Amino acid sequence: MFAVAFTALALGSVEAWSVALFELVVVVILLLWATQAIVERRLEVYFPAAALPLAAFVLLGLIQSIGIGGNGRTASLSMDVEATRGASTVIFFLFACFLIASNFFRTSEKLRSLTNFLIVFGLALAVFALIQHFTWEGRLFWFRPMPVAGAGTGGPFVNRNHFAGYMEMLIPIPLALALSRAVRLEARLIYAFAAAIMGIAELASLSRGGLVSLAFGLLFLAIMSARLKRDDSHSVKRSSFIFQPALLIGAMAAAIVAGVVWVGADLDIMRRVANDPLTTGAVMDRQAVWEDTLKMFSAHPILGVGLGAFETVYPIYGRGNGTFVIQFAHNDYLQVLADGGIVGGALALWFIIAVFRDFAHGTKSRDPFLSALALGGGAGIAAILVHSLFDFNLQLPSNALLCLVLAAVVANTAKGEEQRAKSKGRRE
Repeated sequence: MFAVAFTALALGSVEAWSVALFELVVVVILLLWATQAIVERRLEVYFPAAALPLAAFVLLGLIQSIGIGGNGRTASLSMDVEATRGASTVIFFLFACFLIASNFFRTSEKLRSLTNFLIVFGLALAVFALIQHFTWEGRLFWFRPMPVAGAGTGGPFVNRNHFAGYMEMLIPIPLALALSRAVRLEARLIYAFAAAIMGIAELASLSRGGLVSLAFGLLFLAIMSARLKRDDSHSVKRSSFIFQPALLIGAMAAAIVAGVVWVGADLDIMRRVANDPLTTGAVMDRQAVWEDTLKMFSAHPILGVGLGAFETVYPIYGRGNGTFVIQFAHNDYLQVLADGGIVGGALALWFIIAVFRDFAHGTKSRDPFLSALALGGGAGIAAILVHSLFDFNLQLPSNALLCLVLAAVVANTAKGEEQRAKSKGRRE
C-alpha cells in the first residue's frame, strides 16, 4: 500500500530518485517475505496465470540487454543497452509487486482492507487535485515549480492525462461496490460519493483521453453488472447487485457532470474536445508519432529495438527536426511492438487474455464482495487499456503498478471462486 501511494505522490515516479526509492521499498518487502519464510520454515508462492507473461517480459528485457564486446563497442539486441537494462529493472520490480500482491491479498479480509485503502487514497488524491486546481500558482504541492501547461489539474502528476489514467482505474471499484449487496447501505453511499468526487477530479483535469476512457469504463461496468444481475436472477441465489446498474451509473454520471459544471471546468472541457483533436496532422502530433513508430517496428519486427530504447532510436525514424524530444509513442500497444517486436506484442496480448480470464471467473464468485471487486477491478483495467490507445500511462511506474495491483486483485477473486468450486466438488 505504501508503494502504491508513494509512486503516485512522487510525481508518478518518473524521476530517477523516485524510481530508486520505489525499488528500495520492494527490496525491503521481499526481504521481509524471505524472513517470514525462514522463521516459519515454509514458502508457498502463488503464481497467477498473468504472472507467466510478465516473467517472460522480464526475460525478454534481459536477453535484449546482454552486451558483447569491448573497447567502447558493444553488440546487443537492444539499440540502447543501458536504457534496456534500466527498463528491465523497473519491469522486474513491478513483476515482484504483482507477485507480492497476489500472495498477500489472498483472503477476503485482506482484499477488503486493500480495497478500502485504494478508495480512500483515490478520494484523497481527487480532493488534493481539486484544491490544487483552485489554488494553482505554477507549483506542484505548492512548492515545486512546474511550468508545464495543465500540470495544476493533474494532482501530483506532471501530465494531467496520467492523473486521469490513475483515476479511471480507481473509480469503477467504489462504484461496483455501491451496486453490490456485499456492503451496508451507509457504506454504499460513501462509495458512491467517493466515485463521484474522483470522477469530478478526472473530468476537471481536462484530459480528453481520460474522458473517453472513463466513459468506456462506466459503460463496461454497466453492461457487465447488468449481465451478472440477469444471470443471478436465473439462479437460486439472491442477486449480488441491489440496484439497477444502468440507473445508478447514470445517476453517478449526472452527479459528475453537475460537479464539473459547479467547479467551472465545463466550458474548458467542451473547448478541448471540440477544438483540440487527438491528431492534427502536424509533424509532431500523435498520428505522426504513430506512423514513425510503425516504421521503427517494421525495421525491427521480431524483438524490437529494446525495452526502454524508444527515445534513443526514435530520431532515426522520426520526421521531426530535433526541436522536440519524443520519449514515448503515445500508444502503449505501438510502444510494446516497437520496443519488443512481435514477441513483446504476443506477451502483452497473453497478459491481457490471462487477466480477463480471471475476471470472468472472479465475477462468478458466490461471494458478493468478491464478485463486485472483480467487476470493479476489471472495469478499471479495461478503462486504462482503452486510454493506452492514445497515451502512455503504462510507461509510468505508478500507473503500471496500480494496474498490476488490480490484476492481482482480480486474480485472487478468481482463485477464491476456484477454491470454492473445488471444495464443493469434493463434498459432492
